[in-house]
Amino acid sequence: MAVVHIPTENRELTNVSEIRDFLAPFGIWYENWEVAGRIGDQATNEEILSAYEPEINRLKQQGGFVTADVINVHRETPNLDAMLNKFNKEHTHSEDEVRFTVEGRGVFHIHPENGPVFSVTVTSGDLINVPRGTKHWFNLCDDRHIRCIRLFEDMSGWTPEYIDEAVHEQYAPLCMGPAYVAAESGDKAPSGFSN
Repeated sequence: MAVVHIPTENRELTNVSEIRDFLAPFGIWYENWEVAGRIGDQATNEEILSAYEPEINRLKQQGGFVTADVINVHRETPNLDAMLNKFNKEHTHSEDEVRFTVEGRGVFHIHPENGPVFSVTVTSGDLINVPRGTKHWFNLCDDRHIRCIRLFEDMSGWTPEYIDEAVHEQYAPLCMGPAYVAAESGDKAPSGFSN
């Protein structure tokens, strides 16, 4: 289940309805899909796309998406740091970024024009979009694993357009690991945010 952190308000949201209500004014939609029993532990990308075909088709019709794929990132992924460095700096896209998390965890930091910077930690079952033109960045959690279905409006995928006066360096990249535990019990700010 997703967790939203709003550091300037010292607030955390974990309830699905509260998360949806908070994200809606920023044009972000959030859904939580059932994952238990839908795919096996060793499911191929094709099996994952097949298992979620009804939801994918619904989203394609709603959002004008033309294709979907599955990305599987883990500690042993070749050139993992180079891949992550494309998306862990504040940027925008010319189309919506849509991801459904099948396995693992990650953090979207959102820097909207009409509100405070906040993070959305996504886990298995969470679907989120980041609307086109919205400033954001993405980090893996410290276990460095995530497997997601992604939907695209353009077959070539998302191209990051980096922000000149970016704020991403003010926020810690990790979530829910030793750094999170230390932050909860010490002097540091909550997970995903630095002092």
